[in-house]
Amino acid sequence: MTETTGSTPSPRKQGSAERVRSYLEAHGLSEAIFTFDRSTKTAQMAADAMGCELGQIVKSLVFVVDDRPVLALVAGDRRGDTAAIAGLLGGKKASFADADTVRTATGYAIGGVSPFDLPGELTVLVDDSLERFDVVYPAAGTPSSMVRMTRGQLLAVTGGRVERIAQ
Repeated sequence: MTETTGSTPSPRKQGSAERVRSYLEAHGLSEAIFTFDRSTKTAQMAADAMGCELGQIVKSLVFVVDDRPVLALVAGDRRGDTAAIAGLLGGKKASFADADTVRTATGYAIGGVSPFDLPGELTVLVDDSLERFDVVYPAAGTPSSMVRMTRGQLLAVTGGRVERIAQ
């Protein structure tokens, strides 16, 4: 594991890693980015790489509720609850988004979806079970990077709404 640092120009015209770094740098958090020489694409792989509890990993899952994408930040040891997500957004049905919808809605590819620098119209819901942890680890825009941050920092920089969205 290596901690990375540095600065880059405007996030929207960069690759995912640079985009996340620029966004976190603007929020004083770029020193908390970790990159690995192995994949952190699944929650278990991420927890193993970081040496933390599985629940501390923040999965960024994109669902579609009645044709509207929503980002659900779910603890690594939980599964997104489609009925709860649909109900919270006043929809009839929620389902996992396909790869194209994920990319369009977030600007990130599956496996590296980060909850940072998202379009303003994208609703972000945060799994209430993350309240078990002071420190959490969301993805940093690639399938081999994460960010170490407090739960409070995650809420502050994502603007996410804490709800019961996982099983």
